[in-house]
This record gives sequence, C-alpha cells and structure tokens, in this order.
Amino acid sequence: MLNSAASARRAIPSLDRLLKLDAVAGLVARYGRPLVTEAARAELTELRAALVRRTARSDSAFDEARFARACAARLARQTQPSLRPVFNLTGTVLHTNLGRALLPRDAVQAVARAMTRPVNLEFDLEGGSRGERDHHVERWLTRLTGAEAALVVNNNAAAVYLVLNTLAPKKEVLVSRGELIEIGGSFRMPDIMARAGCKLKEVGTTNRTHLKDYAGAISPRSAALMKVHTSNYAIHGFTAAVAEADLAALARKHALPFIVDLGSGMLVNLEDYGLPHEPTPREALAAGADVVTFSGDKLLGGPQAGLIVGRASLIERIRKNPMKRALRVDKMTLAALETVLKLYADPGRLQETLPTLKWLTRPPAEIEGQAQRLLPAVQAALQGKAEAGIVALRSQIGSGSLPVDLVASCGIAVSAPGKRRGALAAQIAAAFRALPVPVIGRVKDGTFIMDLRCLDHEAEFLAQLDQLKFENL
Repeated sequence: MLNSAASARRAIPSLDRLLKLDAVAGLVARYGRPLVTEAARAELTELRAALVRRTARSDSAFDEARFARACAARLARQTQPSLRPVFNLTGTVLHTNLGRALLPRDAVQAVARAMTRPVNLEFDLEGGSRGERDHHVERWLTRLTGAEAALVVNNNAAAVYLVLNTLAPKKEVLVSRGELIEIGGSFRMPDIMARAGCKLKEVGTTNRTHLKDYAGAISPRSAALMKVHTSNYAIHGFTAAVAEADLAALARKHALPFIVDLGSGMLVNLEDYGLPHEPTPREALAAGADVVTFSGDKLLGGPQAGLIVGRASLIERIRKNPMKRALRVDKMTLAALETVLKLYADPGRLQETLPTLKWLTRPPAEIEGQAQRLLPAVQAALQGKAEAGIVALRSQIGSGSLPVDLVASCGIAVSAPGKRRGALAAQIAAAFRALPVPVIGRVKDGTFIMDLRCLDHEAEFLAQLDQLKFENL
C-alpha cells in the first residue's frame, strides 16, 4: 500500500503541466490565470493529503479529467456572486433582508444608462456651469408633496440625522416618549439624535401625550418639536397623541421648526387601492410641518434613499450642512428615483407600473390559482418524503410599514409527519434555500410555508424543483 501511494504521488503531474491541459486552459480563458493557478494548487494539496491519509485512490494513473472537473467546481463556488436573486415567499412584501422594494423595469433601464454613459449629475446644461444633483428629483418631490424644496440622502435614518444636526445642534428636541422607536438593526431614535448632536427631551408618557406636555417642556434650550410616525408598531387601549396641526401651531407660536419623521411614507392615498391608510408627506406638510422625512425603498417602491421635503429656507440650510456630502446618493440612485417618482404623476396606472403596489394589491383568488398550478409539481419534487398542501395565509407589508395590517394571501405548506416536526421543517427550508435560485419561505409550527403573493418568474421556480434534495428525512 505504501509503495502504491508513493507511486500515485509520483504520478501527479507538475502544476505547470496541469495548467497546460486543454480543459484547464479553458478555465484560464474563463476565470484568468491567477484564480485557476490558485484552484489547481489547492486541489493538488488536497489530493496529496488524501493519499497520505489513504482516502484517495492509490493507483498510479492520474485522472486529468477528474482533476479539471474538480478545479472547475472549485472555481464556480469561489466566483459565485454573493448577492444572488432569491424567491421571496416569506409573506413579507417589503422584506428588509431581501432588498425591500423591487424597481420597475423603466427604473432599471435608467440605472443602466447612468452606469454606462456620462451624465449631467452635477452639471447645469443650460448655464454650462456646476449644478446640484438633488435638482434631478427635487421638481418631482415638490410636485408630489406640495413642499417648497427637497433633497435626498442615502436612507431615512440619514435624513433624520442630517435634519437634526442642522436645525438643533447642542439644543433640545421635544419628542413624545411613546415615539422613541427602534428601527431595524437595533438603531434607535434616541441614539440617532445623540449622534446628531442634539439633546432629546422626552414629553408625556409611553401611551398618552398631550399638547400641554409639549408646551410645558418648551424652554430657551428648545430647538425643535418632532413627531415620529410609529410605523413599525402600534399601541392600543388607553392612548392619546397630539395631532400634527396642533403641534405645528404650538411650534409656530414659539418660532420653532416642526419636524415630522414618517419613516416609510407614501405619495398617494393607499385607501384608493383597497389598502390601509399610510400618512403621506403632503398630509404632514398641509398640517403645518416644516420638514418631513421618509424612505424611498419602502411603500414608495423606489431605491434606498432618505427624502427630505419642506420649507425652502430650512431645506437650504440642511443642504449646506457639510455632512450632506457624506450622506449624498449616487447617480444610479437618482436615476432610479426620478423614474419611480414620475410614475406617481399617473396614479391611475400605478398598480400596473409600480411592483410594490402590484404585489400589495394582488387578488387572493389569483394567488390561490397559482398555488393550485404549482402544488402537483411541489408534491412530485418531495418524492413522498414530505407532504404539501394549499393553505390560506395573511401577508404583511413589511419594513416597518402598517405593522398590524395584513392582507389575504395563499400559499403551499410543506411538512414531514413525526415527532421531529420542527427539525424536519428546518431541513425542508434548508433544502429549498439550496436550490440554484434559493426559495426563502418561513417555518411556523413545524411547517415550512411558502406564501405565493410575491412569486414572479413561475416557470423558473418550477424548472428547478427537480434539483430539490433532502437528507435525513
């Protein structure tokens, strides 16, 4: 055996010779010589170690084709994109971990143009001088919200930070105790305010805050009144909150700016589309808000961005903050955002043109029909190792939007009977995630559930089911 293993080691060609093999040379043409050399060297190291452990074949012949296939597999794994398309079957339409809103096709094309051609990002074509990048979307934001001016930063947390850092440095900002929210990733409103350099002044209680609480807290140290829309939770029962119009009047009386953070924010009345109402920037400004902040990639259905609209004099001060440059968006974001904002000029067609609204308003009967089409293929792919059936579901909007409002949906539930239902459901979920285009569902009560509300590319979903593999089921 020792002589056999030694003979096998001697039969292994040199790295230089292996790189000249036709199959390996083809890999060089595809991946480049440095990566292929690295992969080949790693394969050789593993092969020699296996021979020492006597776990590899110890005949004297070296299998060049097998070696090339091993290198190809290693390179495919190494160069596979980390950011990959998935099927969002979680039942959460705006899933933060899965990228939130999907862009319309026109927006994608606008981004591609901006990426591949020089554009007038900060160039005034009429005057032939330096321009302002926010102006590409400002006219649409002011038109759609009724604001005097607008600007854009990279997300809503940045928008809140920039507003407070500009309008209230080293001074107090009055906020109801019940509005001191925590957003995704454990980012808390008090922490953002502290980093912005202002001082939080809590007013009222967790469940009840009155106008007199704000009035009693105003002092020479006060810089602004702020209302935070609690978009990611709801308090029910013995509650009280102050209307925006009353807060605006109090702020004007004391010559203080009134800031409203909508969190999500929407540019149309969702009730017109059969959905629960979500406060809009136009409503906040009409109630007397001086500055309003909201997100671009939530209900609005655009790219990640933080939008700031409001009174021109305050927006101009915010725009001149040196931190604006650190928080600004790039040309791709502006290209996508401008395209999405233009869609809102024709609200009658918004359900057709805006993917977010399309998925939110998808009829349950249509989703159930899709479930009936898919069920036989899913059952066949399970090979009798698990059971599948159609279930009625309730989808959530997600990303902190309308947290207690759910919409009727339908899906497919997969489970394996037995005492280990929970562990088996986790294995089933892992098998679906291991598909070429991972299927992301959710596990509940020992069952893997795929909510079909957001299932697009149905043919692609079906085509890969035959690659479903289960272990230990």
